[in-house]
Amino acid sequence: MEEHLTTDFEEACFLVDLSNVVRDQRLGEPGGRSLRRLALLVDAAKQLARDPDVKLYLVADRSLRLGRRQEFTDPADVGLLARWVRLGLVEELGDADDRLLELCELTGIPVITGDRFRGHRTAYPWLQGNADDFLEPVPRPDGTVGLVPVDLKVAAPVEISIKLEEDVLKRQGLLNPRRKPLFDVVNRNWRCAERRCTLYDTRQGSAALLPRMRRGVPTCELHGGALTDDGPRTATVQLKLLLDDALAERFTLVDGTRVKVGRAAGEGGISLAGLLPKERTAGLSRVHLELRISGGTVHVRDRSSYGTTLWRRHPRRSGPGPWAKLGTEERAFAGGDELQLVEGVLLTRSGRRFPTELANEWQRRKPPPSAETDVTRLV
Repeated sequence: MEEHLTTDFEEACFLVDLSNVVRDQRLGEPGGRSLRRLALLVDAAKQLARDPDVKLYLVADRSLRLGRRQEFTDPADVGLLARWVRLGLVEELGDADDRLLELCELTGIPVITGDRFRGHRTAYPWLQGNADDFLEPVPRPDGTVGLVPVDLKVAAPVEISIKLEEDVLKRQGLLNPRRKPLFDVVNRNWRCAERRCTLYDTRQGSAALLPRMRRGVPTCELHGGALTDDGPRTATVQLKLLLDDALAERFTLVDGTRVKVGRAAGEGGISLAGLLPKERTAGLSRVHLELRISGGTVHVRDRSSYGTTLWRRHPRRSGPGPWAKLGTEERAFAGGDELQLVEGVLLTRSGRRFPTELANEWQRRKPPPSAETDVTRLV
């Protein structure tokens, strides 16, 4: 297999996202990680390129070799991977994604990966709608692997934002061995022993930095010391006001509050008269909507005199949902949803979700931890 690896771009026929391939449990033998999957990939590359001497350029996350070695089905794979790194046959980085995309853009060599790079669409606009530069390894019934072209499609802004959040968690070490978020860490406030450090101080703002996990301990990004649990993090959510599809204002709302939105919503509310041109406020009621934030979930109901408020789900793979009257009953206002107050004036849930909202959503997706872990700091 080694004879098919190269350090020379001039020789390489494919770029390989090695971490993605080695961890892909659809391929080959069972187990968390296996270089046997790369051997199957080499055979697939030979067939596709019609070249028995095909060359691959490998890029890997450092965590593939240094983290959770017990997941390799063959312990010898760790030593072999270390040898390839020493010889330069694997380019090893903290995060391989940017390097793979840079190389693809510079050289035009296609990338073999199962990743859709939704979190990179802003930094690499050429990914949107790309159907030419990516191949995915897929299992065949006979146990071999095929390489199929991938259409990355155009990711919606909310999908990009969500993936960006997941990428941040990965960089901060906030994913458990099953690559699920450590929501009991994300759901807490943290305090640095350095008294002047405000990176994690939610009293200075609602978007405090997430801690970095080192050896299972939340650690200060700047000072390197262990962080102290500073109690539960208050849930926050973000809304955006759009005027003719352009951002007019952002609002951060705190858990446990009710907020009125309208032309003149009063104290504690979101008054739009000062944020929109006067002629665009026609049709807006003094109190147009009422929002209730509970457990990181936003609920909304119509209080307008005109009954014109509409909502729709942001475009997903199945396409945009239909516009429909909101009504006076409370409805969930989820990430990517849009409320049309009057023509051209929209209130939307930001694609960005703050840590506690993320933690609450992850808990809703799976059964909560057992009672014995309810008050622990780490998962």
